[in-house]
Amino acid sequence: MSMMMIKSAAVAGIGAFCESKYGPSVFRSPDGLFAATPLILIGLGFFTLSHGLDVGRARSKYMELAKKDGEKEVDERYGLPNLYAQGTSKHALAFNCVQRSHQHIFENYSSVCVMGCMASLSFPIMAAISTFTYAVGRITMSKAYAAADGDASKRYSSKFAIFMWYGFLMNMCLGAASCIKIIMTAELA
Repeated sequence: MSMMMIKSAAVAGIGAFCESKYGPSVFRSPDGLFAATPLILIGLGFFTLSHGLDVGRARSKYMELAKKDGEKEVDERYGLPNLYAQGTSKHALAFNCVQRSHQHIFENYSSVCVMGCMASLSFPIMAAISTFTYAVGRITMSKAYAAADGDASKRYSSKFAIFMWYGFLMNMCLGAASCIKIIMTAELA
């Protein structure tokens, strides 16, 4: 994890330096490149909504399979308001991976939104790249997790899943750098 943080900080730092020196920013350029990051985040929001519908379909599917296999108290164990299915049957584990793939999105999505939007004010190109990197990783990880058939270790089966963390950490560095840049250039009254 520490090597990932170092790599992410290095890419974010080099990109931010190059963009500060040679690229546009919302303060110097009227072209509105800063809107690319929110647009990517909005697209990821649509994926999140769609993936939530997949969870509802999976709940019905695994309840039906559990009933066919003779599991007891299926409605109580799999049904709402339970977030996760109770038990360790193959169907409960498979459904829980689908549910977890969706729930996991919410653990860092709001942070990515704030960090990405703040980063886009000073570093619109790098913010869009890091947010897109996050989105690619997030989508591939969620899909792999949902298809894991109860084996949560398969969530990183796609080589792109790890991009989620690189994008997250780059956004963190860029967002912090943008905030510092804005504070440092602010004129005090």
